[in-house]
Amino acid sequence: MTKQDENGRNHGPMIIDCAIETDWWAPQDHLERIAIRAVKTAISNLDQTFSDETELSLLFADDALVQDLNFQWRQINRPTNVLSFAAREAGGPETPVLGDIVLARETIEREAAQQDKSRDDHLSHLIVHGFLHLIGFDHESDAEAADMESLETRILDDLGIADPYMSA
Repeated sequence: MTKQDENGRNHGPMIIDCAIETDWWAPQDHLERIAIRAVKTAISNLDQTFSDETELSLLFADDALVQDLNFQWRQINRPTNVLSFAAREAGGPETPVLGDIVLARETIEREAAQQDKSRDDHLSHLIVHGFLHLIGFDHESDAEAADMESLETRILDDLGIADPYMSA
């Protein structure tokens, strides 16, 4: 069963809510298309299913807000490209809410330019990366990083996006 928003957009097997915190992002419908495509492609590469009641929120923010959140939650006083906040901690109660992904516009644009890739491709990668964090993937150890990067690379290939981890 698919879920559609009030505008009839197909979100696949979950509700995806996108909010823009700053005016500097692309139009919301463009960002929603990128987010929905990235998440649906990620889901198609997973061995797990999601209820059509599953909810995911994305906040398109600026560096200042992401820096504040990064300091508040990770004690790192600088912006980062993406933050993920899982609604369910390990062992916690089941909830239809996966969590929140927060994206920093200036950092994403700067990184895309430095890496000579489109902002949309880099944004898609970071949405996939944040989504994988919400469902339990991590990169704290070398083995975890290899597993997560391999899955990201497979998902991005399905999206037509080059491997971001390939050495130049």
